[in-house]
Amino acid sequence: MQRRHPIALLATLMFVVSAPAFAWSGFGHQLVGELAERQLSESARAQIADLLRDEPEQTLASVATWPDTVRKQAAWKFTAPFHYVYIQDDACRYDAARDCPDGSCIVAAIDRYGAELRDATLPREQRAQALKFVVHFVGDVHQPLHAGNRTDEGGNEFQVNLDGEGTNLHSVWDYRILHSAQLDLQTYADRLDAQRRRAPGLANGDSAAWAMESCSALAAQAAYPAKPGKLDPSYLVDKRGYVEQRVVQASERLAAMLERALGVGAGP
Repeated sequence: MQRRHPIALLATLMFVVSAPAFAWSGFGHQLVGELAERQLSESARAQIADLLRDEPEQTLASVATWPDTVRKQAAWKFTAPFHYVYIQDDACRYDAARDCPDGSCIVAAIDRYGAELRDATLPREQRAQALKFVVHFVGDVHQPLHAGNRTDEGGNEFQVNLDGEGTNLHSVWDYRILHSAQLDLQTYADRLDAQRRRAPGLANGDSAAWAMESCSALAAQAAYPAKPGKLDPSYLVDKRGYVEQRVVQASERLAAMLERALGVGAGP
């Protein structure tokens, strides 16, 4: 086995340690949570704070990464397939019986945990867990490589080289694109919130529609390079605007979903 120079090894270790802080499953999810909470009514925010009263922080951003932290634990391994869906159709048409057998995909998970969150007769702890899953999965389904129609494990098997580092396309979309803006959470959230206020979207559709949007974006946004290999750094800048758009859309749709479940007049 070839030995690596100590400096090169140190750089690699630093990258491995620091990268998750900027992952869609970290930084991106926190952005979605922060933006969504800014759009909620006082009533919905109060109920969220009550549901999360046992947490160190009672905000959507603070719990947005929880499903990723527990998915490898024995008690939560059953949730691993809930983070994605493989749509087995070239035109990105989702079919529940074909693409989500036994409800084991992100589309069904959003609906299932959304129903638990709405049900005020359930124990608070169960609804708090449902809230954390909803926040996370609504973010995931807006990341195109979490809802694609290619047989490469959501781009995990599509190898690329970026800035001299070997990685894969899924990782690029998970964290490299947002990280390339080099902004902290609050600064980035302020910027995207200002964009949203200037051109508010429609919090429309459902979990299946959001998944089909993501799937269609793989072709529409030319997410896949022509072939594996060296990826020009300009790719990050080229795709960042669309990724930011998906973060904003996720936040609007999450806020609307939570408002229906927890806002003024919400019921079981």
